[in-house]
Amino acid sequence: MPKTQADRAGTWLSRAGLRPTRQRMTLATLLVGDGEHRHVTAESLYSLALERGEKVALATVYNTLRAFCDAGLVHEVTVDGSKSYFDTRTDDHPHFYWENSSNLTDAPAADMTIAHLPEPPAGMEIAKVDVVIRLRPRAAGETGA
Repeated sequence: MPKTQADRAGTWLSRAGLRPTRQRMTLATLLVGDGEHRHVTAESLYSLALERGEKVALATVYNTLRAFCDAGLVHEVTVDGSKSYFDTRTDDHPHFYWENSSNLTDAPAADMTIAHLPEPPAGMEIAKVDVVIRLRPRAAGETGA
């Protein structure tokens, strides 16, 4: 079991066959060094790196997150077709998208059932189903169902 955050990050990279470059180690340590799962945007990870005194370009963050996706280390969750979040938890699970804060969090899957999916077009197969449940505060005076 890795002893330090850098050890944990290095193990995470090596399991995926990625060379532990300085930039990859920096970002991997921020993502998984403490053993917790995260949902980050490239911009939020870039900001966190700068807060920690790391010198890394935003383009490098984007490229590194893409490499982590390609290696299966993170899963990309797209909200509104334009904003991407990167999730370090890669198993199939639903998400809550909090519209008022633009945060993405894991949603409990135990009570969720997808009863039927449409047939894919000829020659295609369903690769994955992403579920993003959008949340917003109730308007004043509204009651629950």
